[in-house]
Amino acid sequence: MSVGFRAVQWNRDKVVYDAILLAGVIAFIGTFLFVSFSLHPAKDSPDEIDRFIRAFGVCAFAMLTIVLSIGPLARLSPRFLPLLYNRRHFGVFTFIVAALHVGFMIEWYGVQGNLPNLLVELMTWADYARFIGFPFKALGIAALLILFVMAATSHDFWLGFLTPPVWKAIHMALYVAYGLVVLHVALGIMQYDRSPLIPAMLFVGFGIVTALHIAAGVRERWRDGGRVISPGWIAVGPPQSIPDKGARIVTAPDGERIAVFRDGNRIGALTNLCAHQNGPLGEGRIIDGCITCPWHGYQYRLEDGCAPAPFTEKLTTYRVRIHRGFVEVDPVPLPPGTPAAISFASP
Repeated sequence: MSVGFRAVQWNRDKVVYDAILLAGVIAFIGTFLFVSFSLHPAKDSPDEIDRFIRAFGVCAFAMLTIVLSIGPLARLSPRFLPLLYNRRHFGVFTFIVAALHVGFMIEWYGVQGNLPNLLVELMTWADYARFIGFPFKALGIAALLILFVMAATSHDFWLGFLTPPVWKAIHMALYVAYGLVVLHVALGIMQYDRSPLIPAMLFVGFGIVTALHIAAGVRERWRDGGRVISPGWIAVGPPQSIPDKGARIVTAPDGERIAVFRDGNRIGALTNLCAHQNGPLGEGRIIDGCITCPWHGYQYRLEDGCAPAPFTEKLTTYRVRIHRGFVEVDPVPLPPGTPAAISFASP
């Protein structure tokens, strides 16, 4: 956490995760190439390289789709949380596959002695105002640059250096990269290859990502409770309506989500954003007396939102009270690390 930054520590879970990921990529690309060469043997060297371009391109698109699906899947079911823990590894691997896709494309131009033509394509500015003939390769290169920035800043050093909100904003650019890839395919190969598999790939991939995000958003909206009552406190419900060792999430008038936790007869309210990667703290549990983020296990004390020593992270807390048998939360945030938890008499 905040003690210091070290090189990536390869524990068993990371090794298994990466081994499965590597095996999946090899199997996907190997199967794609085997089927492609079996159905249509390559006519020449450029045609052979083109098969590799397609294989790595389709694989990169599939990996991007999976990366963007992991978040909402983990929100919908905790069974998918293991996929989330090392999602950054998945992202770095996606960049590598996409970079190889671009590398084969450059090689395709190179074996034909047409590298100058690639520069002409990218720098013919009038073509950027056209639909048919749009320099679609520029969209792919832009997406690759975004993936590079994300891969280069994936280590916790950059998370701490940039601060979680800035780091999170940078990595949200993955959605921009995905949109650029969709346009790259739609304005590129789909214009001259009339195979129905290409639009089907785009439709299914984009549809899965969209549907999962809508489903996760609707579920979170439905689970969010609380209503503002005079003179501004938010009613959460009776103490027993908050699951023991768990939380209910309420939304303040300004849209801020507040996690209200109960540990036996103690209740505290903190921001729903973990200090690590802005993970959904309210979806976690109290383990060993500390609120534990479901994403990467970062922990905070219920009474003041502080990480246990020797760590130094502090979360914003909120005042709570028991009023007429109901737990209520003051939506005005307190400075990070301010003690605010209360105890109540057991029924």
